[in-house]
Amino acid sequence: MKTGRVGKLVVSLGLVTLALLTSRAVLIHQVEDGTTAKGKVVENQLPASKIPDFNAIKDVSEKKQAFFDYLRPAIRHQNAIIADERQFLKQSLQHLEQQNLTEAERFRIEGLASKYQLAMRSINQNTLTQLLERVDIIPEDMVLIQAANETGWGSSRFAKQGLNFFGQWCFRKGCGLVPQSRTAGMSHEVAVFDSVEDSVASYLRNLNSNAAYSLLRSIRADLRAQNKQPEATKLVYGLIHYSERQEAYIDELLEMLRHNKKYLVDNDAKRPSV
Repeated sequence: MKTGRVGKLVVSLGLVTLALLTSRAVLIHQVEDGTTAKGKVVENQLPASKIPDFNAIKDVSEKKQAFFDYLRPAIRHQNAIIADERQFLKQSLQHLEQQNLTEAERFRIEGLASKYQLAMRSINQNTLTQLLERVDIIPEDMVLIQAANETGWGSSRFAKQGLNFFGQWCFRKGCGLVPQSRTAGMSHEVAVFDSVEDSVASYLRNLNSNAAYSLLRSIRADLRAQNKQPEATKLVYGLIHYSERQEAYIDELLEMLRHNKKYLVDNDAKRPSV
Protein backbone atom coordinates (compact mmCIF):
# COMPACT_ATOMS: atom_id res chain seq x y z
CA MET A 1 0.00 0.00 0.00
CA LYS A 2 1.25 3.50 -0.86
CA THR A 3 -0.77 5.68 1.44
CA GLY A 4 2.10 6.49 3.81
CA ARG A 5 2.31 6.74 7.60
CA VAL A 6 -0.53 9.24 8.07
CA GLY A 7 -2.66 7.48 5.50
CA LYS A 8 -2.20 4.13 7.20
CA LEU A 9 -3.31 5.58 10.50
CA VAL A 10 -6.45 7.01 8.94
CA VAL A 11 -7.18 3.76 7.12
CA SER A 12 -6.77 1.87 10.38
CA LEU A 13 -9.32 4.16 12.00
CA GLY A 14 -11.61 3.53 9.08
CA LEU A 15 -11.35 -0.20 9.52
CA VAL A 16 -12.35 0.16 13.16
CA THR A 17 -15.54 1.90 12.11
CA LEU A 18 -16.48 -1.15 10.06
CA ALA A 19 -17.67 -2.85 13.25
CA LEU A 20 -20.29 -0.13 13.59
CA LEU A 21 -21.70 -0.78 10.15
CA THR A 22 -23.96 -3.45 8.84
CA SER A 23 -22.20 -6.47 7.44
CA ARG A 24 -24.03 -6.01 4.14
CA ALA A 25 -22.18 -4.06 1.46
CA VAL A 26 -25.34 -2.19 0.48
CA LEU A 27 -24.39 0.72 2.74
CA ILE A 28 -21.58 1.57 0.40
CA HIS A 29 -23.66 2.95 -2.45
CA GLN A 30 -27.13 3.12 -0.95
CA VAL A 31 -29.92 5.33 -2.28
CA GLU A 32 -32.64 5.37 0.37
CA ASP A 33 -35.78 3.67 -0.97
CA GLY A 34 -34.91 4.90 -4.45
CA THR A 35 -36.17 8.38 -3.55
CA THR A 36 -33.22 10.17 -5.12
CA ALA A 37 -34.11 8.45 -8.36
CA LYS A 38 -37.51 10.17 -8.09
CA GLY A 39 -39.07 7.05 -6.60
CA LYS A 40 -40.41 5.99 -10.00
CA VAL A 41 -40.45 2.57 -11.57
CA VAL A 42 -38.09 2.41 -14.53
CA GLU A 43 -37.29 -0.24 -17.07
CA ASN A 44 -34.24 -2.38 -16.37
CA GLN A 45 -32.97 -1.79 -19.89
CA LEU A 46 -32.89 1.67 -21.43
CA PRO A 47 -32.20 1.88 -25.16
CA ALA A 48 -29.96 4.89 -25.74
CA SER A 49 -27.14 6.77 -24.08
CA LYS A 50 -28.16 9.92 -22.20
CA ILE A 51 -24.64 11.37 -22.17
CA PRO A 52 -22.06 12.24 -24.83
CA ASP A 53 -20.14 9.35 -26.35
CA PHE A 54 -16.84 9.96 -24.59
CA ASN A 55 -15.38 6.78 -26.11
CA ALA A 56 -15.69 8.40 -29.53
CA ILE A 57 -13.03 10.92 -28.48
CA LYS A 58 -9.82 9.21 -29.53
CA ASP A 59 -7.39 11.66 -27.94
CA VAL A 60 -7.09 10.61 -24.29
CA SER A 61 -6.40 14.13 -23.03
CA GLU A 62 -9.42 15.54 -24.85
CA LYS A 63 -11.59 12.69 -23.56
CA LYS A 64 -10.62 13.30 -19.94
CA GLN A 65 -11.11 17.05 -20.25
CA ALA A 66 -14.50 16.58 -21.92
CA PHE A 67 -15.67 14.20 -19.19
CA PHE A 68 -14.62 16.55 -16.39
CA ASP A 69 -16.11 19.58 -18.15
CA TYR A 70 -19.40 17.71 -18.58
CA LEU A 71 -19.73 17.03 -14.85
CA ARG A 72 -18.26 20.25 -13.41
CA PRO A 73 -21.37 22.49 -13.67
CA ALA A 74 -23.54 20.06 -11.68
CA ILE A 75 -20.85 19.51 -9.05
CA ARG A 76 -20.34 23.25 -8.56
CA HIS A 77 -24.04 23.93 -8.44
CA GLN A 78 -24.66 21.26 -5.80
CA ASN A 79 -21.64 22.32 -3.75
CA ALA A 80 -22.91 25.90 -3.91
CA ILE A 81 -26.26 24.74 -2.52
CA ILE A 82 -24.48 22.96 0.32
CA ALA A 83 -22.29 26.02 0.96
CA ASP A 84 -25.43 28.16 1.27
CA GLU A 85 -26.98 25.66 3.68
CA ARG A 86 -23.78 25.64 5.71
CA GLN A 87 -23.66 29.43 5.88
CA PHE A 88 -27.25 29.49 7.10
CA LEU A 89 -26.45 26.99 9.86
CA LYS A 90 -23.39 28.97 10.96
CA GLN A 91 -25.53 32.11 11.19
CA SER A 92 -28.21 30.19 13.08
CA LEU A 93 -25.60 29.00 15.55
CA GLN A 94 -24.59 32.60 16.16
CA HIS A 95 -28.22 33.64 16.57
CA LEU A 96 -28.77 30.80 19.04
CA GLU A 97 -25.90 32.05 21.18
CA GLN A 98 -27.25 35.61 21.14
CA GLN A 99 -31.02 35.14 21.14
CA ASN A 100 -33.81 32.70 20.33
CA LEU A 101 -34.18 31.37 16.81
CA THR A 102 -37.10 32.45 14.65
CA GLU A 103 -39.75 29.96 13.57
CA ALA A 104 -38.47 30.24 10.01
CA GLU A 105 -34.96 29.33 11.13
CA ARG A 106 -36.20 26.37 13.13
CA PHE A 107 -38.28 25.14 10.20
CA ARG A 108 -35.29 25.23 7.84
CA ILE A 109 -32.97 23.60 10.37
CA GLU A 110 -35.43 20.74 10.83
CA GLY A 111 -35.59 20.33 7.05
CA LEU A 112 -31.81 20.15 6.79
CA ALA A 113 -31.63 17.65 9.64
CA SER A 114 -34.07 15.44 7.74
CA LYS A 115 -32.17 15.85 4.47
CA TYR A 116 -28.87 14.85 6.08
CA GLN A 117 -30.43 12.13 8.27
CA LEU A 118 -29.54 13.59 11.66
CA ALA A 119 -32.05 12.86 14.42
CA MET A 120 -32.59 16.05 16.44
CA ARG A 121 -34.79 15.97 19.53
CA SER A 122 -34.06 19.64 20.10
CA ILE A 123 -32.18 22.45 18.41
CA ASN A 124 -29.24 23.52 20.51
CA GLN A 125 -25.58 24.34 20.12
CA ASN A 126 -24.56 20.69 20.20
CA THR A 127 -27.06 19.48 17.61
CA LEU A 128 -26.33 22.40 15.29
CA THR A 129 -22.61 21.62 15.51
CA GLN A 130 -23.36 17.98 14.64
CA LEU A 131 -25.42 19.09 11.66
CA LEU A 132 -22.65 21.41 10.48
CA GLU A 133 -20.33 18.41 10.37
CA ARG A 134 -22.64 16.87 7.78
CA VAL A 135 -23.56 19.98 5.82
CA ASP A 136 -20.29 20.73 4.07
CA ILE A 137 -18.91 20.61 0.55
CA ILE A 138 -17.02 17.73 -1.05
CA PRO A 139 -13.88 18.76 -2.98
CA GLU A 140 -14.63 18.99 -6.67
CA ASP A 141 -11.53 17.08 -7.74
CA MET A 142 -12.47 14.14 -5.52
CA VAL A 143 -15.97 14.01 -7.01
CA LEU A 144 -14.57 14.12 -10.55
CA ILE A 145 -12.01 11.42 -9.90
CA GLN A 146 -14.55 9.12 -8.28
CA ALA A 147 -16.89 9.59 -11.22
CA ALA A 148 -14.08 8.75 -13.64
CA ASN A 149 -13.15 5.68 -11.61
CA GLU A 150 -16.70 4.39 -11.14
CA THR A 151 -17.72 4.84 -14.79
CA GLY A 152 -14.51 4.24 -16.72
CA TRP A 153 -14.51 7.87 -17.87
CA GLY A 154 -18.20 7.81 -18.72
CA SER A 155 -18.17 4.50 -20.61
CA SER A 156 -20.20 2.37 -18.18
CA ARG A 157 -23.75 1.22 -18.96
CA PHE A 158 -24.96 2.79 -15.72
CA ALA A 159 -23.62 6.22 -16.65
CA LYS A 160 -24.82 6.08 -20.24
CA GLN A 161 -28.29 4.70 -19.56
CA GLY A 162 -28.99 5.78 -15.99
CA LEU A 163 -26.93 8.94 -15.43
CA ASN A 164 -25.43 7.14 -12.46
CA PHE A 165 -21.81 8.28 -12.13
CA PHE A 166 -21.08 6.92 -8.66
CA GLY A 167 -22.37 3.35 -8.60
CA GLN A 168 -25.23 4.10 -6.22
CA TRP A 169 -27.71 1.31 -5.50
CA CYS A 170 -31.45 1.21 -4.87
CA PHE A 171 -33.48 -1.65 -3.43
CA ARG A 172 -37.01 -1.60 -4.81
CA LYS A 173 -37.68 -3.95 -7.71
CA GLY A 174 -37.67 -1.91 -10.90
CA CYS A 175 -36.01 1.15 -9.32
CA GLY A 176 -33.00 1.01 -11.61
CA LEU A 177 -30.77 -1.13 -13.81
CA VAL A 178 -30.05 -4.73 -12.87
CA PRO A 179 -26.27 -5.39 -12.77
CA GLN A 180 -25.35 -8.11 -15.25
CA SER A 181 -22.89 -9.63 -12.77
CA ARG A 182 -25.09 -9.34 -9.67
CA THR A 183 -24.29 -11.99 -7.07
CA ALA A 184 -26.92 -14.68 -6.68
CA GLY A 185 -29.30 -13.87 -3.84
CA MET A 186 -28.71 -10.11 -4.06
CA SER A 187 -31.66 -7.89 -4.97
CA HIS A 188 -30.12 -4.45 -5.42
CA GLU A 189 -30.27 -2.49 -8.65
CA VAL A 190 -28.17 0.44 -9.82
CA ALA A 191 -30.20 3.63 -9.42
CA VAL A 192 -31.38 5.58 -12.46
CA PHE A 193 -31.49 9.38 -12.28
CA ASP A 194 -33.42 11.95 -14.28
CA SER A 195 -30.46 14.31 -14.60
CA VAL A 196 -26.76 14.76 -13.89
CA GLU A 197 -27.80 17.19 -11.14
CA ASP A 198 -29.86 14.49 -9.42
CA SER A 199 -27.01 12.01 -9.63
CA VAL A 200 -24.45 14.40 -8.16
CA ALA A 201 -26.86 15.63 -5.46
CA SER A 202 -27.58 12.05 -4.35
CA TYR A 203 -23.87 11.20 -4.20
CA LEU A 204 -23.01 14.29 -2.12
CA ARG A 205 -25.91 13.63 0.24
CA ASN A 206 -24.77 10.03 0.58
CA LEU A 207 -21.26 11.03 1.67
CA ASN A 208 -22.67 13.67 4.01
CA SER A 209 -25.20 11.44 5.76
CA ASN A 210 -24.41 7.73 5.44
CA ALA A 211 -22.84 6.08 8.50
CA ALA A 212 -20.28 4.43 6.21
CA TYR A 213 -18.61 7.81 5.65
CA SER A 214 -18.46 9.14 9.20
CA LEU A 215 -14.67 9.00 8.98
CA LEU A 216 -14.69 11.28 5.93
CA ARG A 217 -16.82 13.79 7.82
CA SER A 218 -14.54 13.61 10.86
CA ILE A 219 -11.46 14.28 8.74
CA ARG A 220 -13.21 17.25 7.14
CA ALA A 221 -14.36 18.61 10.51
CA ASP A 222 -10.79 18.36 11.84
CA LEU A 223 -9.54 20.34 8.85
CA ARG A 224 -12.22 22.97 9.46
CA ALA A 225 -11.20 23.20 13.13
CA GLN A 226 -7.68 24.01 11.91
CA ASN A 227 -9.07 26.66 9.52
CA LYS A 228 -8.07 24.52 6.56
CA GLN A 229 -10.07 23.82 3.42
CA PRO A 230 -11.26 20.24 2.78
CA GLU A 231 -8.77 18.58 0.41
CA ALA A 232 -9.34 15.54 -1.77
CA THR A 233 -6.00 13.96 -0.87
CA LYS A 234 -7.04 13.94 2.79
CA LEU A 235 -10.76 13.23 2.55
CA VAL A 236 -10.21 10.31 0.20
CA TYR A 237 -9.19 8.14 3.17
CA GLY A 238 -12.75 8.48 4.41
CA LEU A 239 -13.90 6.43 1.40
CA ILE A 240 -12.49 3.24 2.92
CA HIS A 241 -15.98 1.67 2.82
CA TYR A 242 -17.00 2.94 -0.63
CA SER A 243 -15.53 -0.14 -2.25
CA GLU A 244 -14.94 -3.69 -1.08
CA ARG A 245 -11.35 -3.17 -2.29
CA GLN A 246 -10.87 -0.67 0.58
CA GLU A 247 -7.14 0.29 0.78
CA ALA A 248 -6.50 -0.63 -2.86
CA TYR A 249 -9.41 1.60 -3.87
CA ILE A 250 -7.98 4.54 -1.91
CA ASP A 251 -4.55 4.03 -3.48
CA GLU A 252 -6.14 3.95 -6.93
CA LEU A 253 -8.01 7.22 -6.32
CA LEU A 254 -4.85 8.89 -4.98
CA GLU A 255 -2.95 7.77 -8.06
CA MET A 256 -5.70 9.10 -10.31
CA LEU A 257 -5.64 12.43 -8.46
CA ARG A 258 -1.89 12.71 -9.06
CA HIS A 259 -1.95 11.49 -12.64
CA ASN A 260 -4.85 13.72 -13.76
CA LYS A 261 -3.91 16.87 -11.86
CA LYS A 262 -3.63 19.02 -14.98
CA TYR A 263 -7.21 18.21 -16.00
CA LEU A 264 -8.57 18.98 -12.54
CA VAL A 265 -7.23 22.53 -12.36
CA ASP A 266 -9.58 25.28 -13.50
CA ASN A 267 -8.25 28.63 -12.35
CA ASP A 268 -11.01 30.66 -13.99
CA ALA A 269 -13.83 29.03 -12.06
CA LYS A 270 -15.46 30.50 -9.02
CA ARG A 271 -15.52 28.23 -6.00
CA PRO A 272 -18.49 28.10 -3.63
CA SER A 273 -18.06 30.15 -0.48
CA VAL A 274 -17.84 28.16 2.74
